[in-house]
Amino acid sequence: MSSAEARRSAPAALRNRDAILSVLRRHLPPTGLLLEVASGSGEHALHFAEALPGWTIQPSDPDAAARASIDAWAADAALPNLRPALALDASAEDWPVARADALLCCNMIHIAPWEAALGLLRGAARVLPAGGLLLLYGPFKQGGGHTAPSNAAFDADLRARDPRWGVRDLDEVAHAAAGFAPPVIEAMPANNLTAIFRRV
Repeated sequence: MSSAEARRSAPAALRNRDAILSVLRRHLPPTGLLLEVASGSGEHALHFAEALPGWTIQPSDPDAAARASIDAWAADAALPNLRPALALDASAEDWPVARADALLCCNMIHIAPWEAALGLLRGAARVLPAGGLLLLYGPFKQGGGHTAPSNAAFDADLRARDPRWGVRDLDEVAHAAAGFAPPVIEAMPANNLTAIFRRV
């Protein structure tokens, strides 16, 4: 398969990448290693590597086709700070990364079983040092309720597709985030949020 054939494109990634980049610029230090979990098409990793030259970006995804897309985008860009994609299952107890300065996960925990979110939180606690950031982007409930009617409809659609899926309550995520301070919440476009958890 050629590089062009392997590349995937996610319209949502193209829409939200600049808003997420703004959050990264506000909260991250000038340099470090950013582990992205569930990188999908790889367009986020590419965009962030281009925009944050002081950061090494480590994309990952459990899906082989996604990793092929990530690496195809990376090959075309040839950026020195964008690493090849790793096979990483967030729910696994053993990750192929021992340490990162920050961890980013976009639009995963609502389209995966709750166990994947718990695994992500446990893994982040293992790899992040004190002061390291875990950034979660996507739709969330707050205080048990949806933040917009569109999110309620999206939640119903997700649960109809797979009852293990669904928009997560940010309070429940924070409660499960052992080893992290309460999150800083950033409002994002399209009724999404970024929750920034600092490792203590």
